[in-house]
Amino acid sequence: MPRAKKAEAKESAQEEGLPKWAEDEIKSAKFGQPEVISRTGYILEIYEKEGRLDIQVYEPMPDGRIIVEGITMPKSTKVNDLMKGFVYEFKINFYSAPLGDKVVELLKAKFGLDMKAIYNFDLQELVLMDVESDLPMASSSSEEGDED
Repeated sequence: MPRAKKAEAKESAQEEGLPKWAEDEIKSAKFGQPEVISRTGYILEIYEKEGRLDIQVYEPMPDGRIIVEGITMPKSTKVNDLMKGFVYEFKINFYSAPLGDKVVELLKAKFGLDMKAIYNFDLQELVLMDVESDLPMASSSSEEGDED
């Protein structure tokens, strides 16, 4: 009987995660050439030691997300110059690696994930935008007093 319990425990552990064949396919996914996309948004978090950022963009990424976590910064980026919450234009390398039909079905059936590819993002460039100059000038109190 102990062998049967070990086998059952091993099967239930495999049921909780991905089967080895699916893990192997995901790990060996081949990314194609990057598509360079431009998005505006702002920095949510800066991870200086890792050289990464979390960003939120106003226009969705090609995969539909608006938050990109852990995007790699260009080596030339001066971290001290970055500001959270300010609007930037991001030029992003967007990589895609398609998944096989069997893995796509497994992810959908077992985990409820509708995922046909794996995505990776690298930040190519970021430029702080001058958003305040687009705002209309505030009227001064002397102008308001001139009206009769």
